[in-house]
Amino acid sequence: MLIFALPSAFSRLKFPETKKKRFFIDGFQSFIKRLTKKAHGARLLCGMRYFIGIDIGGTKSAATLSCDDGAGALEILEKKVLPTMGPRETLNELFKMTGGMLASAEGGAKRPSAIGISCGGPLDARKGVIISPPNLPGWNNIDIVRAFEERYNMPAFLQNDANACAVAEWKYGAGRGAENMVFMTFGTGLGAGIIANSKLVYGANGNAGEVGHIRLEKFGPVGYGKMGSFEGFCSGSGIAQAARAKALELLQSGGKCAYCADMSGLEKITAKSVAQAAESGDESAISVYREAGEYLGRGVAILIDILNPELVVIGSIFARSEGLLRDSMEKTIVSEALNLSASACRVVPAELGEKIGDYAAAAVASCGLEDRISPC
Repeated sequence: MLIFALPSAFSRLKFPETKKKRFFIDGFQSFIKRLTKKAHGARLLCGMRYFIGIDIGGTKSAATLSCDDGAGALEILEKKVLPTMGPRETLNELFKMTGGMLASAEGGAKRPSAIGISCGGPLDARKGVIISPPNLPGWNNIDIVRAFEERYNMPAFLQNDANACAVAEWKYGAGRGAENMVFMTFGTGLGAGIIANSKLVYGANGNAGEVGHIRLEKFGPVGYGKMGSFEGFCSGSGIAQAARAKALELLQSGGKCAYCADMSGLEKITAKSVAQAAESGDESAISVYREAGEYLGRGVAILIDILNPELVVIGSIFARSEGLLRDSMEKTIVSEALNLSASACRVVPAELGEKIGDYAAAAVASCGLEDRISPC
């Protein structure tokens, strides 16, 4: 308690009132304030912490109450889900859910310390504004962080879903303990979140990590609006495009295709159906995944050369179909990446699986809070 009394006690000492005295007292008080802020931060960062997580997706959204035990484990205590509608309707429902969770925790040890919001981009994480996500029609310039902070009088933080998932895997999944890591989604599309020196990389305006837009070939499957892009070769839609082309070639030449019986089935081809055929030994399907693995290796090699990570964590399709992708991916990394950098890097599947959306929103709250209170 003595340290908190020092500024006022010091100011009562009988020195002649001079500018030097005032300057010294003000400086000392400022130092004490910074010190007590640091101490408050340390208390928040130790032991159990509770968070509200808001996950906004194209078809459904969710609110969660979670507990971080301070030792790298997160538990989802409560979860409520609703279909995503327009911004007004969805936010009103999320407010009700959040209010209910806060009411049940009010006055107890489970009082949340922050709100984390995960949403598809584009968005401005620093300003806390959802700009105009293509999978969320009508969600234009939604000042969502201010809305939650003003309503609940607690800090709120916003991140795009790739960054949020990167932080979740870093804090609670396959990336625990890493200082330099890249997380890649490899789902319907291909996005990434980058951790450098134990900090999430935002970039100049929050667009760091858009690796799916990198062009790997002049021609090829279309992804992220670009032919031959990393996303075109390494995403669910890209694998389906490549498989469709192979199936068409087979069928036109009189051959058989395990994942597409005839021309009418071309549009029904998915990365999952091709993986199932490959796992059953179909050569055409195996070659589709082998090629995807080669381009995955090429893209990862670029990231290894530029970022020098110790870990690359890949989710979704890679986590489910690692056996079909790893061999060709690793051979390509060996041939394309700098040996010294590649030897320091491991490529592993994501661990959180279907839980990642819930963990991502909580991770946004946790890391946002740490960034806010840790500087002196």
